[in-house]
Amino acid sequence: MKQPYELTIKEAIDLMNDGKLTSYDLVKSCLDRIEGMEPTINAFTYISKEKALQQASQIDERRSKGEPLGRLAGIPYSLKDVYNTYEEPTTAGSKMLDGYISPYNATVYEKLTQEDAILIGKTNCDPFGFGSSTENSAYGITRNPVNTEHVPGGSSGGSGAAVAYGGGLFSIGEDTGGSIRCPAAFCGIYGLKPTYGRVSRYGAIAYASSYDTVGPMTKDVYDNALVMEVISGIDEKDATTSPSDIPQYTEEMMTTIKGKKVGYVKEFMGEGVDKDVKEALEKALEKYKALGCEIVEVSLPSTEYAIAAYYVIGISEASSNLARMDGMRFGVEDSASNWKEKIINARGKGFGAEEKRRIMVGTYALSAGYADKYYHKAQAVRGLLKQEILKAFEKVDILVTPTMPVTAPKIGENTDDPLKMWLMDAFTVTINPVGVPAMSIPCGTDSQGLPIGMQLIGKHFDESTIFAFANAFDSSKE
Repeated sequence: MKQPYELTIKEAIDLMNDGKLTSYDLVKSCLDRIEGMEPTINAFTYISKEKALQQASQIDERRSKGEPLGRLAGIPYSLKDVYNTYEEPTTAGSKMLDGYISPYNATVYEKLTQEDAILIGKTNCDPFGFGSSTENSAYGITRNPVNTEHVPGGSSGGSGAAVAYGGGLFSIGEDTGGSIRCPAAFCGIYGLKPTYGRVSRYGAIAYASSYDTVGPMTKDVYDNALVMEVISGIDEKDATTSPSDIPQYTEEMMTTIKGKKVGYVKEFMGEGVDKDVKEALEKALEKYKALGCEIVEVSLPSTEYAIAAYYVIGISEASSNLARMDGMRFGVEDSASNWKEKIINARGKGFGAEEKRRIMVGTYALSAGYADKYYHKAQAVRGLLKQEILKAFEKVDILVTPTMPVTAPKIGENTDDPLKMWLMDAFTVTINPVGVPAMSIPCGTDSQGLPIGMQLIGKHFDESTIFAFANAFDSSKE
C-alpha cells in the first residue's frame, strides 16, 4: 500500500472524499518525507510546516461538516522560489533577495489557494532561472533523488526533486527555456510549459518577460491536466494573458489519437543525442505508430540558430529586468554613502557568477553599435523559428522530440564550462521564443537507470492534444 506522500492528486482526493485519508495525515506525511530527504537532496529553500498543518486541520473540519471545498482541497504542493507570497520569503535562488518578503501574492498562488491547495514550501532553483542544473543557487546544490550523484536539472530543479521524492503532490515551476521540462525529464516526472499567455505571470520574478511561462510539475498526466484547469485563464494584472476559454483538460485528455499525425523532427535526433535517448524516442514513435498514428518526418532548419537567438534575446531581457535589483529598495544592503557605490557594491555582493555573466552579456548585446548585430538578428531568427513550427503544424497534429539530448549529468560535470551547459538546452529553448506549449513525460531510462524524457510540442493553446498524446502513451504501458 502506498504511503500518503506517494499518492497522486487524484488518488489522494478520492481517498479523502471516501473518508479513508485526512488532509492532516497527507500533509504530515509529505512534511515527514521532506524532513527525511532534505539533508541529502536540498530541494527546499523554505518550509511552511505549522501553517500547512493548521490549514490541513481546517480543511478536514470543513470536509467533516459537508461544507463546499475547492478542487484541490487539502492537497500539499510547493512553489518554485520565484513566486511572490506575502507571508513567506521569496529569494529566486539569489543572495540578492535573501530574506525578501513580498507585499503581494502571485496570481498562481491566489488561484491555488482559492481551490484550497496547501502550500508547504518554496523550492530551490538556479538564481532567477539562470541555469539547467540547480547548481548555481545561492542556497546550495539540489541533488537528483533518482541518483544523488547527479543534478536534478534546472532551473526548477527543487520542484522536480520535490515531486519525485514526495515532498508535496505537485509543484509549480517556471519555464523560460526548459526550466520545467528539463527537471521533469531528469527526475522522471511530468512537466508542462503552457502556451505563452495561458497562465498569468503576475507575481513571478521575471527572467525574460517574452519567454517566461508558469506551469505544473506532477506525478502523472491527469494531475497535470487538473492543475492546469485551476491555474489557467485571463488575469487583469497580466496584459499578456489570453481571454480564450479554459478547456476541460481532464476530459479532453481521454480523446483518441488514432489517425493523428506525429511529427518527427529530424534536426533533434542528430549529433549530440545520447544513444539511450535516441533509442527511447524511437521506441516511443513505434508505440504511437502501433496506436494508429502516422509518423511524419518534419524539418526545422533554423534550429541550428535557435540556441544563439534564444540566449541573445533572453539574457538581453534579463539584463533589463534585473536592473531593478539595485539594493536601494530591497535586496542586499550596503553602507556606502555614495549612491553609485552603494548600487555597485550591492550588485557585486548579491549576484553570483552566472547572474553576472548573463547580465554582462545581455547588456553588451543591447549596447549601441551591437544591438543590430546581435539582438535584432536574434529577433529575426525568432520569427523564422515561429514560421517553421507553424508550417510544420499544417502537416502534423503534434511534434515529438527528446526533451534533453542527454540524461542527468553528474554534479560538477559541466560547471566549469558554461557554454556546454547552455548547449544542453538545445531542444527546449527552441519552444519558448515561439510561445507554443510543450510537455516532458517519462519515456524510459538509460543504462544507468536515469530517467529519459520525451517532449510533446503542440499548437498554440492546444494543451488538450498534448495531454491526449501523453495519456495514450502512458495507457499503452499498462
